[in-house]
Amino acid sequence: MVVQLTWRNGLDGKEAAEVMNLLAVAERADGVAPCGEHVVMRLKAHRDVVHQIEPVQADVRSEHFVVRDSDGALVGYAHVDTEHESSAGQLVAELAVHPEHRRRGVGARLVEALLDRADLAAEPAESTGRLLVWSHGEHPGALRLAERYGFARPRELWRMGMAVADRELPEVELPAGVRIRPFRPGADERAVVRVNHRAFSWHPEQGGMTEEDLRAKEGEDWFDAAGFLLAVDADDRLLGFHWTKVHPDGTGEVYVVGVDPDTQGNGLGRSLTVAGLRHLRDTGCRQVMLYVEADNVPATTVYQRLGFERWDTDVQFAR
Repeated sequence: MVVQLTWRNGLDGKEAAEVMNLLAVAERADGVAPCGEHVVMRLKAHRDVVHQIEPVQADVRSEHFVVRDSDGALVGYAHVDTEHESSAGQLVAELAVHPEHRRRGVGARLVEALLDRADLAAEPAESTGRLLVWSHGEHPGALRLAERYGFARPRELWRMGMAVADRELPEVELPAGVRIRPFRPGADERAVVRVNHRAFSWHPEQGGMTEEDLRAKEGEDWFDAAGFLLAVDADDRLLGFHWTKVHPDGTGEVYVVGVDPDTQGNGLGRSLTVAGLRHLRDTGCRQVMLYVEADNVPATTVYQRLGFERWDTDVQFAR
């Protein structure tokens, strides 16, 4: 199969729609999305044409590699997140290959293009940490490519899940003077971003959330302020939050649980988690999932005690 790979710093509406369709086809075939939510958010984000040099869907933090066959059909795609390139020298990539065109060199072509973009040799070599590539669901094809090109495996995310429809959940036990209320769009963004930054200052993705990012997600179809639970003190000062999400198939998600470090140690994180689980169950979710760093033993222990089990693993490979 003859393939043509091109680099883009932005996609026009037609090509972005083709990429979204490719991601959807791959997800149906594999049972897991090939790219994370932030990639989809960037593909959806449009800038007004008058603010661009060319009429493309551009994002200064994104680059795109597009692979087409000899008939012009889209058969492969890679997204490159360049947000931390200037500060940490890192590129973070995610890729997808059309299920009908796998084992034909498309994935290898994309990986070699990513290595070249990162100024790394195609031959296996000691990892520099400059290029990070996610494999969602630990896809067998990704494992083969990682071994072929000498990628290390420095990070894993567990996807854990549990049935909640008929489960007896613990009671919500809040510290004295603390109550839980729903998020108020237009009023709570600044406080949530502040606590999120303090709670996840160590986290390479979550810790960088901005008010603009938060407001963009408020515009998503799945956003529900009633399921965005805030723990506040008597003065309505935000102490922590549990942001829940419901997927199109009805599966609930412990989307983000964040607690201000100044209030940790009093069980607020567990209480917020339980409150969110109860909310998701009461709104009709039969099962709930979450993502957690595999090496975060305190967190995985809490979730296991609540009844969560590991479903699958996302792996971040590095060169």
